[in-house]
Amino acid sequence: MIHAEEPFIFNKCIVIPKAIGKNAKNLEELREMIAEVKPASIYHHTYQCFLRSHIPEYTNDFAQWTGESLEARTLSEHLCIIDPYEFRDIEDLRKKLLEVIDDYRERFPGRGDVVPGNEFFFNEGITISSPAGMRVRNLIELQIAMKSLEKGSIYYHFYEARARNGVDDFSAWMLDALGKKQLASKIKAIDPFMHSTEEIRTHIIEAIDDELKREVEEGETF
Repeated sequence: MIHAEEPFIFNKCIVIPKAIGKNAKNLEELREMIAEVKPASIYHHTYQCFLRSHIPEYTNDFAQWTGESLEARTLSEHLCIIDPYEFRDIEDLRKKLLEVIDDYRERFPGRGDVVPGNEFFFNEGITISSPAGMRVRNLIELQIAMKSLEKGSIYYHFYEARARNGVDDFSAWMLDALGKKQLASKIKAIDPFMHSTEEIRTHIIEAIDDELKREVEEGETF
């Protein structure tokens, strides 16, 4: 059992939505607002949607609204497959969102307004992070901690970390501190858009469990 010199220190976060006074009642207005809102609003409605309650089939708020309120299913599907982590910055992500919407409008012009009350309301998110009061130095300790970890902590280390560093904190620590290349690759390969935060928790625990069983079978000492 490898004990890391540098412990994994858990943080947690909450996102407080802040209304910015902009909304859209149809696709044209949605397109206009996406083009002009600040990057923080685009970030909130894409990266941060997984910390809030959302319908699992949608990977961002724009996809959910176009699918549920506007009933533009084809557009919603195309917005769903946009991976924000593939883009260099928010402006590139914004361009992609506009490109998908413009392509849809060319093929399906004339979408009407949604029912009053179902408008898309643009927000920005204020992220507040703080220590979670836990630190671990090996896989057994990490496995135990994962079982009781708050949703906001999983989001911070798995989703938010990808936006900060390009890789989640769990796989980075497993590779750098423990030298667990194969395990790190397993965690890094978990698709954030196909799973809820609870499912992410389950997959990480299962991957650690498999690694611990392998260590026992190969006679690595504890």
